Amino acid sequence: MPDSKPPGSPRRSDTTRTAILDAARERFAADGYERATIRAIARDASIDPSMVMRYYGSKEGLFAAAVAVDLKLPDLTALPREEIGRALVTHFLDMWEENEVLTALLRVGVTNEAGAERMQGIFRDQLLPVARTVCPDPEQVPARAALCSTQLLGLALTRYVLRFPPVVTLPREEAVAWLAPTVQRYLTAPHP
Repeated sequence: MPDSKPPGSPRRSDTTRTAILDAARERFAADGYERATIRAIARDASIDPSMVMRYYGSKEGLFAAAVAVDLKLPDLTALPREEIGRALVTHFLDMWEENEVLTALLRVGVTNEAGAERMQGIFRDQLLPVARTVCPDPEQVPARAALCSTQLLGLALTRYVLRFPPVVTLPREEAVAWLAPTVQRYLTAPHP
């Protein structure tokens, strides 16, 4: 039997998956991992809960799919060495402001082991190779990348999740000016 769908039109399963992932991102962001339920996510996506399980197998599988994050880190080798910290802080501010999935993952990560592991994996898999390209000592790369993460995640936590008023109202350029030298030092300074 020929497919009755016009060429190029989305398949129903793709539309359903997209609806599930959109609903899951919103629900995980609003309720956190523990309180978000498959039933509530399915209701938000206007589908039966069995469809969520069919596509993702479990709440953990859904969470992993919903919070797949590409940090889209810039090529730091193309920058003057003294601009690396500024470029990373600016890039991460852009990411936090444009990507609600990353903020949702941070919220979940501070209260749930699966969320923390997901965030660790994202930063390990994506920030570590970038740090490797600019760090002066290859043996220090993991520690230096982790120290950068403390600054970048700390900024995000206080500005976008906990919403500390002085950090929220801090003009963007001022936030970059404060944090860039620290991130720069973590990545490129000689070992203390």
